[in-house]
Amino acid sequence: MRTNKILPLALLGALVLAGCSDSSETAAVSSAAPADKKITVGFSVYDMQYEFFQKMAKGTQDAVAAKGWEIKLHDEKSDENEMVTGASALIDQGVDLLIISPFKPTALGPIIAKAKAKNVPVIVNDIGGGGTPYDAIVISDNAGGGKLAAEFMDKQIQANGSKSKNVASITCEPSATYAARRNAGFKAEIEARGYKVVAELSGNSKAEEGYKVMKDILSKNPDVAGVFSCNDPMGVAAGNAIKDAGKSPVTDIVTVGFNADPEALTAIKADLLSATVAQDPAAMGGLTVTLGEQALNKQPIAFSNAAEREVFNPVALIDKTNVGSVG
Repeated sequence: MRTNKILPLALLGALVLAGCSDSSETAAVSSAAPADKKITVGFSVYDMQYEFFQKMAKGTQDAVAAKGWEIKLHDEKSDENEMVTGASALIDQGVDLLIISPFKPTALGPIIAKAKAKNVPVIVNDIGGGGTPYDAIVISDNAGGGKLAAEFMDKQIQANGSKSKNVASITCEPSATYAARRNAGFKAEIEARGYKVVAELSGNSKAEEGYKVMKDILSKNPDVAGVFSCNDPMGVAAGNAIKDAGKSPVTDIVTVGFNADPEALTAIKADLLSATVAQDPAAMGGLTVTLGEQALNKQPIAFSNAAEREVFNPVALIDKTNVGSVG
């Protein structure tokens, strides 16, 4: 269904535990922290130079403050060694709960082992868990976002009057396993609506490669009616490639990205991108604190995907009708 108005994403994040679980367990929500001491949360964050992680940190800090807890923030600065040494230092400093958005998920092993040895629950926020025994991982509903993109694209292609049923999909780098769910969700839904994905190429998450991939798609499939991109830098770049080819990335080829980055919101307003799918890193941060409290209190967590201990945070579609409400 096309989204003309969206709920505040922070509200959606608060609803996730009640609405997206495939587990038969129901989380018993408690706002009471253990009474014997003040809880200290350690948050090791991927890289604070990026707006996405700044918002994630703000959501985490606000949720911790609302509970009267304390927080120690560590910036990994996109460095594996900094991630391992810094997160380990937080555990050594006696934090009661560790939240981590890991630069290198495959290097989480010693961190998780150290935390478990000291009975410190670990909640992972985004990126990946590296196959380690964390207590829970929060990720955006990537497959659901791909489905939203397909639903929007179908309606816009019809509104544009296009007769073509050919669309394309630009993927992120192969190692981005969670992000790959976006394209998988898109493909499943768009094919269910009678379209054919005539090209599915990787832009390796980079704008310049997204531009080149889109030019290649246009040269081989000039009648393509829509393109979905795994992230916004590639989506905006694809829109620029379409414009440079003398077509509109809105009325000729429906162009949809993912993330709701500032550049994408600007492009939507300028008719250089049809839509994007918004993640909510602040709500994700708040959700990790909620899950951390449940882990501390030995309460069951309602997982969206119990096998991988995943909890999905909702996403929302942003187009010209509601882009003004996103800031």
